[in-house]
Amino acid sequence: MVDAVLLDLDGTFADTAPDLGEALNHVRSLHNLPPLPLATMRPQASHGSPGLLKLGMNVTPDSDGYEEMRAAFLEHYEAHICDRTKLFPGMAALISEFEERDIPWGIVTNKPHRLTVPLMEKLGYATRAACLVSGDTCEEAKPHPAPMLHAAKLMGVEPGRCLYLGDDLRDMQAANAAHMIGIIAGYGYLEANADTNTWQAAGIVQTPFALLRYLSL
Repeated sequence: MVDAVLLDLDGTFADTAPDLGEALNHVRSLHNLPPLPLATMRPQASHGSPGLLKLGMNVTPDSDGYEEMRAAFLEHYEAHICDRTKLFPGMAALISEFEERDIPWGIVTNKPHRLTVPLMEKLGYATRAACLVSGDTCEEAKPHPAPMLHAAKLMGVEPGRCLYLGDDLRDMQAANAAHMIGIIAGYGYLEANADTNTWQAAGIVQTPFALLRYLSL
């Protein structure tokens, strides 16, 4: 039986792409570039500023000017972190069901702590989560298992009795490395060419509430 559930944040718990996309288009405007449509940016939203800046500005962390662009991106995003971000349809009902069944749940994300906590607070779930593990909580981020194992320890449950829901390959890699049950959020920010059959997940759900069927694994 599953004793606890862990969730990725961007693209799994909440639809953060609209605000992340606005931050990227802000950076593009600073360089006199036209805005990109949300549909183009959405598949990269799970990859945070590095993925979005690669898409929108064709830069990587090794590129000249990257740090200035990232700083501008983060400054804008932090100021507008929950303007249009919402929970995915069905997620609120899923969390309520966890709480009704006394199943602890938490967040494990690669989003920095400085952004994770304010966003969860604005969404109204910061104190309802049993743990909030960010990308800089541990020395390593996903796909390393350290954040997953840290979350299990904070909740006082065995990793093997945790279920992890995420929308990216690294989420399943982290879950498998931590010996957790990995489920793919098929409604999230999957890229069009993503071959989820190779992700070694225990299953895939197309709505958050469908996760309930896996709680007896």
